[in-house]
Amino acid sequence: MSAAAGRPRLEPVVRESTAVMIADRVREGIERGDLPPGTQLGEAELSRQLGVSRGPLREGLQRLTQEGLLLSIRNRGLFVIEMTPERVRDMYVARQAVERAAAEQIHLGSPQTAGAQLLQITDEMEVTADAGDPSGVGEADIAFHDLLVRLAGSPRLSRMHRTLLTETRMGIHALEPTYQGYDARVAEHRAIAQSFIDGDPAETDQLLRLHMADAVERLTARSAGTD
Repeated sequence: MSAAAGRPRLEPVVRESTAVMIADRVREGIERGDLPPGTQLGEAELSRQLGVSRGPLREGLQRLTQEGLLLSIRNRGLFVIEMTPERVRDMYVARQAVERAAAEQIHLGSPQTAGAQLLQITDEMEVTADAGDPSGVGEADIAFHDLLVRLAGSPRLSRMHRTLLTETRMGIHALEPTYQGYDARVAEHRAIAQSFIDGDPAETDQLLRLHMADAVERLTARSAGTD
């Protein structure tokens, strides 16, 4: 028996492809609002800005189209999706499914530890809220929900959640004037974190459902013509 036969087989290290890195850069631009909803993406300009050739660029943009962040319109080109009230509602349906599943997994593990970590982000959110910093509140909001899902320890849930959080950022950027009520947002997140510390999965689930419903109402209020 050869020495090689007794060794564990290791797969080669695979470097992240150029197309994946391109998709990440464009996704980040969408998240920051550098590529606002409705923006048409021109291959020549993007190729120049990113310093890449058209082949991997198209592959990267195709990835974002499959994720639902870009819309391909025949004979017109690629566009960043518009965060309409209908898309906001549908996005929160998916977010609710992912985050409630993540919360269930957290309660099967170490909910008190998770709750303590989430409370730290809530404290940061309160500081930015007191300072009247809407951008800071929004980023703390995103960080809270990102951590919640990561704490579940499920790579699949995290992958699905990544695109949903990009759409959430888009919704907040597009409809931010209707998405205020900082004190209420801090209180909602603090209650969710506390429910993990209390070890109460039913309370966590109820709070997440109410929180998502409140977010949809706030984000769609202006488009619906309400105050």
